[in-house]
Amino acid sequence: MGPRSSLRDRTSTAILDAAALVFFREGTGASIDDVADAAGVGRATVYRYFANRDALLHALLEDALDDMAIRLGEAEIDLATVPEGVARAARALVGTSSKYAFLAHEAKHVEPDEVEERLAAPLRALFRRGIADGTLRGDLSEEELGRLFGGLLQAAVQMTAHGDVGAERAAAMASSVFLDGAAAATTG
Repeated sequence: MGPRSSLRDRTSTAILDAAALVFFREGTGASIDDVADAAGVGRATVYRYFANRDALLHALLEDALDDMAIRLGEAEIDLATVPEGVARAARALVGTSSKYAFLAHEAKHVEPDEVEERLAAPLRALFRRGIADGTLRGDLSEEELGRLFGGLLQAAVQMTAHGDVGAERAAAMASSVFLDGAAAATTG
C-alpha cells in the first residue's frame, strides 16, 4: 500500500464519517454539498469516491456495520463478566456514534441475517448468560433485553452526536441505567 492508497483510504473514511454525521442530523435527504463541507472536501471529490447518493448510502451502511462489528468484537464481551460485558458493549457501540444512529435508522436496507450474526447474536449471548447466572432479570427475554439496551444506546448516541455529553459518559449512563433496571430482584 503506497502513499496514494493511504490518502485514498483516509479521504474515503473522512467522507463516510462526515456522511454519517450529516445524515444523522439532517436525514438522508441532506445534500452531497453538506457531506462534502463536513468532510472538508469538494463536491467533486465526494463523487470521485462515490458515483452517486445511492453508492454513498450503500457504502455508509456497510462501513457502519463493519465498524460496529469490529468494535464489538474487540470489546470481547464474551470473556467479561456480564456487567463488564454490558459496559464494554456500550462503550464500543456508542463509540461509533452517528454510524450507530444511521444504521439503526436505515436498518431496513441492510441484510437482516448479517446484522443478526455480527451484532445481535453476541449481545443476546451476553444477555442469555446474564439471565442464566442471575445477573439479569429472568422475567425478560434476551430479545426484550436487547431492545431495551438498544434503546438506551440510541439515546446515548443522540446525546453524543448533539454534543450534550462525551461518548464515554453517555456509554456509562446507558450501561448503568440498563444494569440497574435489568438487575435481578433481590430477596430479603
